[in-house]
Amino acid sequence: MNLGTISINPYYRRHYFKQDEPTANTGSTVTNQKSCPPALEKFLGRMTHEGLFGQELIHLYFSNLYRRRLSKSTIKIYEDTLLGFIKFLKSNGRHFIETVVREDIGAYVEYEQDRGMSLSTVNTRSRAVYAFLQFLADRDVINSKVLKRKIRVKLPETLPRAIDPEDIRALLAVLTDSRDRAVILILLRTGMRIGELLNTKLVDVNLTERRIDIFEAQKNRVGRVVYISDDALAALKRWLKVRKGVGDYIFCGYRGRPLSYEAARAMFIRHLVKAGLGHQGYTLHALRHTFASELLNAGMRLECLQQLLGHSSIEMTRRYARLTDNTRKDEYFRAMTIIEREGTRGHYRRDCSLPAVS
Repeated sequence: MNLGTISINPYYRRHYFKQDEPTANTGSTVTNQKSCPPALEKFLGRMTHEGLFGQELIHLYFSNLYRRRLSKSTIKIYEDTLLGFIKFLKSNGRHFIETVVREDIGAYVEYEQDRGMSLSTVNTRSRAVYAFLQFLADRDVINSKVLKRKIRVKLPETLPRAIDPEDIRALLAVLTDSRDRAVILILLRTGMRIGELLNTKLVDVNLTERRIDIFEAQKNRVGRVVYISDDALAALKRWLKVRKGVGDYIFCGYRGRPLSYEAARAMFIRHLVKAGLGHQGYTLHALRHTFASELLNAGMRLECLQQLLGHSSIEMTRRYARLTDNTRKDEYFRAMTIIEREGTRGHYRRDCSLPAVS
């Protein structure tokens, strides 16, 4: 795709980037951009094929995302969201992104809800749309009033779901394949995200120090170190003895590439069914929740668990405390034992001699 053929609507032409400001004798800033990454080139080509407008602005925005080194998964979310958003605008009679109004965003959110998207997905997509529009408003491409009183979908505050201890024992009992046992035990004992484990290379593992170095976390791109328990270490060593020497990754798929998420998920479900747990709805990510819950139950401090999980905010880690606070449980049963043994302590009738609380 030749980006030089794209011309932005002259009425809405703006100085998008200071380093790329056009002069009186230049055309669109897009024509002055360096060649874009292949993934962005492909995405813009897809927009052209589907007859969508706004390619100039999309190019500028995604160039900014690539400069900020956002993860591939994050950029993919923006691609899918903005492609759907522009399709929606086109179907509702819009011909330029620059003419978007606040009502368009509200209608888009309702549209996504009507399609049956989960509240979490709708919220994620609305945030992506607002981030894009904020980028345009900062460059005077759209009216900043569009961003006032942002539309948010209130999400229920759900707790992480851990796997029950009895179910963990049943699952581990059916893991006879060395590779599968190593995958599941490492996830369970390190708290790694499945994407982080599948992208782990042999050089990232130090068996002597029983650690795995994650140089770039999957979500926040911050590195951390996780440690390997005795049972996970034994499973990993057993796998490495039989592992074929192709590829740099611990768990290789086709032609030495990382094992795919789909293959890992299918493997996990297969063992759940074998253990009689197929109806429970457990996911690979539930192993990470189980890891956090078990460490908190064993007395680990939140600050330490935060580092092991790679959470940027301790509030994310605190969710597990609400789920697994054994101290609160012990306090409750201790108090209930006293109540059941000694009966109600005092009475709750109103004492008229006491002054009213103002």
